[in-house]
Amino acid sequence: MWQASSMSHSLETRGLYLAIYVLTILTGFPTNLLALYALIQKLKTKATPNTILLLNLTLSDLCFLAFLPFKISEDVSGHWSLPNYLCPLSGLFYFSSIYSTTLFLTALSVERYLGVAYPVRYRLKRHLPYVVVASFGLWVCSFAHCSIVYITEFYPGNYSLINNSCYKNFTKDQLAILLPVRLELGIVLFLVPSLITCFCYFGFMRIVITSAHIRRSKKQRAVGLVAATLAVFIICFSPYNVSHVYGFIQGDSPDWREEALLPSTFNASFDPFIFYFSSSAVQHSCWSFLTRIEQLFTLPPFIRKLFCPRTQKMGRTRSPELVSCSKL
Repeated sequence: MWQASSMSHSLETRGLYLAIYVLTILTGFPTNLLALYALIQKLKTKATPNTILLLNLTLSDLCFLAFLPFKISEDVSGHWSLPNYLCPLSGLFYFSSIYSTTLFLTALSVERYLGVAYPVRYRLKRHLPYVVVASFGLWVCSFAHCSIVYITEFYPGNYSLINNSCYKNFTKDQLAILLPVRLELGIVLFLVPSLITCFCYFGFMRIVITSAHIRRSKKQRAVGLVAATLAVFIICFSPYNVSHVYGFIQGDSPDWREEALLPSTFNASFDPFIFYFSSSAVQHSCWSFLTRIEQLFTLPPFIRKLFCPRTQKMGRTRSPELVSCSKL
C-alpha cells in the first residue's frame, strides 16, 4: 500500500513553484558566481579559514542551483520525464546541498566566535589544513546522510519510479526506513547546528557590541551577518525540518512536505548577503561591480544605501575615475 504524493499541484501552484525556482536561479547564480570569483582571488593572495569556509558555502549554493533545473523540468511536465537514474542523483545533490549549507554556516559561526572570544589562543592554533580537512568531513557528512535518497528510490517495489514521480510516493516499507532517517537528519544536521550557531553568534554579538575599540561600521556588519544567518536557518530550513518531526510522529510523509521544502530554495539567494557581511573581498567585488553597473544605469536609492552607506552620491561624474563605495 502506498501513499499518494501531494505533488499533483494545480496549475496555479505549479506556476508559483516555477516562479520561485526561476527567480532563485536568476538571483542566485550571478551573486554566487561573483562571490566565488572574489573568494578565489582572496585565496590567491591570503588564504584564511573564513575564506575557505565561505568558498565551500558558495560551492554548496552553486551545486544546489545546478540541480534546481531538474525540479523545474518536473514541474513543467507534471511528472518525472527525465531518465530514472537522474532522479536519485539530482535528489542526492539537492538535499545534500541544503544540509551542507547548514553545516558550513555553523562552522562559520564557530570560527567567528572563537576569533573574538579567544583571539590569541585561536590565532595560534588555527591552521588551514585543519579547516580543509574539516570542510571535507562536512561534505562527507551531508552526502552520507542524504544517500537515503538512493536507498529509497532503488528499494524493491519502489512506487515512485513506476509512476513517473521522483522521491514523492512511498510504500509503507519505504516509510519505515525513511521516516526515522528524516528525523535523524532534522536533529543532527539542522537542530544541533542551529543551537550551536545561535550560541556562537549571540556570544559573538555580545563581545563585538560591548567592545569600545571596535568601530561602529564593523558592529553594523556583525549585526548584518548574524541577521542574515539566522534568517537562513529560520526562514529557509525550519519548515522542512519541522516536517520531518511531524512525519515521524504521524507515521507518514506529510501532505505539505513539498510546500515546506519550497522556502529552502531561497537559501541560494540569501547566502550572498552572508558572504557580503563576512568577507571584505566579496565587498570589494560588489563595490567594483556596482560601480561598473552605475556607469551604465542609475541604481535605485535603496541599493546605494545598502551597499554604499557612506557615499552621498553614486551617480555619474565628469571625472573619469571610478566612483567607489566606502567600506562598511
